[in-house]
Parts: sequence; structure tokens; C-alpha cells
Amino acid sequence: MPDDQSRTNSEIVSRYREMTPKSEALFAQAKAIFPSGVTHDGRHLDPYGIYVDRAEGAYKWDVDGNKYIDFFGGHGALLLGHNHPVVMEAVGPALAKGTHFGANHALEVQWAQAVQALVPTAERVRFTSSGTEATLMGLRLARSYTGRHKLVRFKTHFHGWHDHMTGGYANHFDGTSPVGVLDGISDAVVLVAPNDRDGVREALKGGDIAAVILEPTGSSTGMVPTAPGFLEFLREETEKHGTVLIFDEVVTGFRVAPGGAQAHYGIKPDLTSLAKILAGGLPGGAIVGRKDLFDALDYAATAVSGKEKIQHPGTYNANPVSAAAGIAALDHIRTSDACAVANAMGDLVRDKINQVFVEEGVNWACYGTFSSFHTFLNPKGRKIDPLAFDALAIDYEELKGKPKGLSHRIRVAMLVNGVDLNGWPGGNISCMHTAADMEATAEAYRETIRMLRKEGEI
Repeated sequence: MPDDQSRTNSEIVSRYREMTPKSEALFAQAKAIFPSGVTHDGRHLDPYGIYVDRAEGAYKWDVDGNKYIDFFGGHGALLLGHNHPVVMEAVGPALAKGTHFGANHALEVQWAQAVQALVPTAERVRFTSSGTEATLMGLRLARSYTGRHKLVRFKTHFHGWHDHMTGGYANHFDGTSPVGVLDGISDAVVLVAPNDRDGVREALKGGDIAAVILEPTGSSTGMVPTAPGFLEFLREETEKHGTVLIFDEVVTGFRVAPGGAQAHYGIKPDLTSLAKILAGGLPGGAIVGRKDLFDALDYAATAVSGKEKIQHPGTYNANPVSAAAGIAALDHIRTSDACAVANAMGDLVRDKINQVFVEEGVNWACYGTFSSFHTFLNPKGRKIDPLAFDALAIDYEELKGKPKGLSHRIRVAMLVNGVDLNGWPGGNISCMHTAADMEATAEAYRETIRMLRKEGEI
């Protein structure tokens, strides 16, 4: 629903507007500057999103002074929560020394060593400014190494916004090119349904696939979960065909476990893309993996082999302030129970929300793994038991399907009730969230359901 067509008879929207007048005023200014008034698609909300003034731990406060339990979590970057003291203590001295040297520095070496201490496959590391850049470099390395051009991706999996990764995530599942993307690029991408073993075998048998890339826990951090045994299958099939296997651990890296999904599952990809938690909540990404693949970036190795070197500049690669934050965050994750605490809170909140769904008689389900949760809004009206919901029994298109306008209305109602969710709707949990936060979140869902029923939305 366009912003200017938001329901005027909604008590939910009316209450939201009453509590967020300063956010509304800022949005009015933003609409004259930014497309749709936002700087990230995930921040688009009808009638408008909140404008945050400050954050601490598991909470944030908007410009109107309203406090929210935060499940956006910096788009997944904040496993340690907002302003974790270990990270903040590291950033201050680094910032005082300088924001950019345009030269090598000791912190980039320490940061890479911190990555190697956790990620099992990080024989070599190349820092980037974002996860999008990391997957782009991963694809380039795979093509250089194999001499092949095609890429296998799984429908609904997200790998950033560069041209090879746009179609097949939210639309264009037929392989056609999204607007602004050249047909030739889309022609080099083979889209396969999630968990489709036959589709993978068919794609690989031609011998022209440079790489297979996926989110190891499933698309959108498990909204469409990966079936048991599928990662092992991919590892075997890619090795058989000489194809590079890339795990996109931009979200799962250092979250699922200190060593990421690959450490948890014991599967070794050839390349791994990292970002978010990697830089302790500051901008930063990396591609890591096998040394022989990284030789394409190496001056000496390419001189010996006679192969063309892959060029890779990047103004903010291994930025010293991001490096300081990343070193502190990764060291804390390595030496603490941060991942285990966040994962335990994930189990708790999913259980509590599903209890609310049962008690309120709503045919939804809260599901997920590790420290993320998702709400299945049941677009086909299935009769389900929230306490026994199996996401693997539901088609990926149905899991991703959201009844028109309902996701936005849920998010607005949850904000009214003191909780900021991702647009799934769902969220990422930090080690700073508490059992009391999980209880409050479940009760916010209860009140949201009642508000939606009153307005005839469900």
C-alpha cells in the first residue's frame, strides 16, 4: 500500500502517529530527498518508519522518546547488542588515531588473525566494505579459478544487491532480468529451488558452473530452512564437478556459532563471505577461503603462473576503526558464551510466541533456528499447530508469501506495543536480550493480534 494511501480509520495507525510525531515530521522531510523517504528497502514501512535517536544493549529509543525492544539488530550485525562496552572501548582509541590512513596498518593483520582463529576455512582473507562486495569478489575468484562463467543460486536466497544476485531473491524466479540488469548477466545465473537435489545435479552435469552459493541455514537466515543433509550433498556434488562452493555467512558468520554455520555443521566450503558481526557493527566485509583460489589476487603468484591478476582496490577495505571494532567483537565472541546465550533466547522467544498463537487461536507459527525467528502468516489459510509447525513441509513461495499489507500492519502494531521487528516479520536476537524481553515480546504479539482482530485484519 503506498504511503499516502495508509488507512485513515485504523486505530493502530492512529496510535502510532500519536506516539511518533517527530518521526512523522522527519519522514515528511525525507520524502523530498530519498526515494520513498528511505535509505534501505528494509526500512520502508507504511505509514512511515521510526527515527531512532539512541540505542543501548537490546533496546533503542526513537526521537519521540519511545523505547523499543530491538530485533532489527543492525540488520543482523549486532550479536553483542548496541554499544557493547568491549567494542566501544576499542573504537574510541582507534578513532582518536585516525579514520583512514590510505596505508597498511597493524589492526588489519590482527583483524584477519581474529577471523582465522574462528572460521575453519579462512586460509586467506580479503577485506571489503560490505557483504555485497564480498559475494561479488567470491564470484570473481571462482570464475578465475575454474575458467567457467555460470553461477548456481537458490531461489529466495539473498547475497547482496549486485547484478548477479538480484533476480530470484524476491521476484524474477523465472530467471528473467530485473530492471536495470543486463540479460547476459541473468543468463549466467542458474536458479534452483531451495533443497532441490535434482535441480543441482542437472545444473552441474554440464560442467560449466563456476560456483554454487547459498545461505547455509536457508534463505533470510532460515525463513526457508535448509533441509538436513543438503549441505553435505552440495559439498559432495561440487567437489565431484570441480565447482567452487561458497557459503554466504554474512548473517550466520559468528552468530550460529563462533565459527559460523560451517563450524556448527562441520562442512567446509571453498569460499565464505562475511560482514555484519565481522566488523562489530561498523561497516566491513570479507571474503575468506582456500589459498589457491586467492592466488588470483596475489602479485607474486600470478607473476609465476602467468595468469591475469584480479584487480581489487576499495577505499574502505580494512578500515582501521572497523578493524578495531571487529577485533574486539570477535575476541569477545571467541571467549564468551555470546552465541549460546543468543541461541537460547531464540528457543525461548519462539516457544513463547507460539504459546500466544495457540492461546489466541491464530493460525500462525513462529519458527526458526539459532538466534533468529520468523512468523509464518499462513497466506493459504492452512490449519496448523504452532507448537508442531514444520517449515520444511511448506513450499518456499508460501513461506515467503505475506498477505497484502498485513506484515506492515503487524510491524506498526508491534511498535505501538514496544517492539521493533524486521519486515519478515521476525528478528535477530542479541546476547543482551533477556528472558524478560522474550516474555514482553510474546505479550506484544498477543496485544497485536487483538488489535488486528478488532480492525478485521485477521
